[in-house]
Amino acid sequence: MKTKKILVLLLAFALFLGLSSMALAKTIKIGGLKDTTGATSDVGKDAAMGQAEFWSHYVNDMGGINGKPVKYIWFDYGYRIPEAITKYKLLKRLGVVAIMGWGTGDTEALSPTINKDQIPYVSDSYSAHLTDPKKTPYNLFFSPDYSTNARSCLTAWHDKKWPKHPDYGKRKPRLACSYMFGSPYASAPIKAIKDHAEMLGFEVGPDQDVSLFALDTKSQIMALKEFKADILWHGNTTMSVAATIRDAYALGLRADHIVNNWGFDENLPRLAGAAMNASDALTVLGATPNAFFGQEADLMDKVVEYAKKVNPGVPIEKRICRTVQGWANGIVLWEAMKRADKAGDLTGPGIMTKGFETMRNFHIGLGTSDVTYTATDHRPAGGVWVQEWKDGKFHRVEFVDVKGRWPQKWAKEWLGW
Repeated sequence: MKTKKILVLLLAFALFLGLSSMALAKTIKIGGLKDTTGATSDVGKDAAMGQAEFWSHYVNDMGGINGKPVKYIWFDYGYRIPEAITKYKLLKRLGVVAIMGWGTGDTEALSPTINKDQIPYVSDSYSAHLTDPKKTPYNLFFSPDYSTNARSCLTAWHDKKWPKHPDYGKRKPRLACSYMFGSPYASAPIKAIKDHAEMLGFEVGPDQDVSLFALDTKSQIMALKEFKADILWHGNTTMSVAATIRDAYALGLRADHIVNNWGFDENLPRLAGAAMNASDALTVLGATPNAFFGQEADLMDKVVEYAKKVNPGVPIEKRICRTVQGWANGIVLWEAMKRADKAGDLTGPGIMTKGFETMRNFHIGLGTSDVTYTATDHRPAGGVWVQEWKDGKFHRVEFVDVKGRWPQKWAKEWLGW
């Protein structure tokens, strides 16, 4: 009995020492820039909650960075580039070692400064412009880039849907693109998808300028009817994509729709209504770089657990895949920092060369592709699952491995655009 008490006391003392060592360890600061009030807040709010749940709670519960606690400091910048620059400077003064960023416009605008400051910047912009380390060595993300997503979606539609069209074999399929011309995010993959369309033998029609705030897109739909589009690419976020799909359905444009990942989530069929849910609903496919919230996947139980625990006032049925994306981006930075810290070099260059660029087929979980970063190529993955909303559920259509299917173009032509 006495021996048992001694063992219990020793275990308690060991636990105390472990907790004390983490408490005494130097806190590592990580910054965040998010949009919870601006043009992309329809997807930004949930993403911001997810990253805060991950960094401020889950990571510290799991021991931080090899026993060093993490302090996550983030700001809403309202999707305004000048505000992002101001908040970035503040985060730098506060001594963050890395930043979880957000949009394409601000990330691309900040990139020269980030590179000069040597601060790893893991964004929720998946612009292919950020993947060439010769130009943007400190920009990263977990997802296949927007251009790879666009090529994958168009390929999946060409493989699975076009052969069932009554005009298949009689003419070229017709593609048009709907996006906000002035948005760096929405326009980022347009060159790539048009290049891919030409390669696959599409006829490409006139682009349609649709604001990220759009609620009425009837004039754009009428132009698409005149062109007789078979497939429409959407580059915006969920709210304006839903408005466009609703108007297409109401005005009788029977084109199919493919959607970039920030416009394709659990809220899209809710907002699109009959256009995606009626018996004569339109065909809507989209890029899904990770599982939807609550879908079966490695680590999803923790995503759901921390959503309930940290933000109990937000109904769990209202949480969407943006939380999952926030965790996935956080996990790659966390892993890179743990590797760099273990190597004794938790600096910006150390996190890059001894962290990110050592990853080979690193498994994130959460329904994502395994990721690889090298010193010459920061594209994390070469393909993406394309899914379709049908009969009240998301269904997988095809995993398109762009890298494997066109290896020469991937290696020699497509990096950085």
